[in-house]
Amino acid sequence: MRALAQRCSLALAACGLAALLSACASGPGRSGQSELTTSSDQTSAQKRAGIRMQLAVGYYEQGQQEVALDEIKLALQADPDFADAYGMRALIYVAMGQTALAEDNFQRALKLAPNHPDLSNNYGSFLCENGHPAQAIAYFEVALKNKTYQSPGKALNNAGACSLKMKDYASAESYLLRALQTMPDVPATNANLARVYYQRRDYERAGFFIGRLMKITTMESLTADVLWLAIKVQHKLGDVGAEAGLATQLRRHHSASPEYAAYQRGAFDE
Repeated sequence: MRALAQRCSLALAACGLAALLSACASGPGRSGQSELTTSSDQTSAQKRAGIRMQLAVGYYEQGQQEVALDEIKLALQADPDFADAYGMRALIYVAMGQTALAEDNFQRALKLAPNHPDLSNNYGSFLCENGHPAQAIAYFEVALKNKTYQSPGKALNNAGACSLKMKDYASAESYLLRALQTMPDVPATNANLARVYYQRRDYERAGFFIGRLMKITTMESLTADVLWLAIKVQHKLGDVGAEAGLATQLRRHHSASPEYAAYQRGAFDE
């Protein structure tokens, strides 16, 4: 479940953290900004910074992190108040495993643009993935309260996944059902809702969302923990055929996983 949520959410995203790239899709964050910046408002330096930013995003997506860092440096040389550039640099550092540097750059970005919804969502995802789920929720809420936010489904799904980590199933259900209204065909949303209802022993509803999940994705794309969840749901529902079919997929795609080992020993209630 966690791996699937990461691929889609963080966004993060991530999916897992790849979805955090949404920070770079918005207009540049500026310190003291009271109106949205459009191209006619930008100075020549800000336009140069924006071009460097786009290049950095491209290199980031290609896995060329050091080159992406160089482009961010040039963007910030042109425009030191470019909040999204700090946010992008945070994502690059996340990809490089430099957690402390990522934290520092998220903080610098949010100091420049404290109400930036994408930055808030991205930082929330970062916090949740690094052991601070309770703190993360506050940042998701900042993103959701911003009326200009164009991707509330991402923050809702991330908040739901984070609530699941805290075993706050009521909040997780609320966030995820709201996410479902805006983004009904996101696999992570449906998988996480199945997890919520399985934990609450509402196996019929869990089975409903497993069924939705199977319609919107492929077996090859499902992670071992999601397939194991689906197997456990079908086991509780007494559908022997569906359980066996899912077990075959788990063995075929994840035979070395702890989840398959758990299935082999019949650990349905661990």
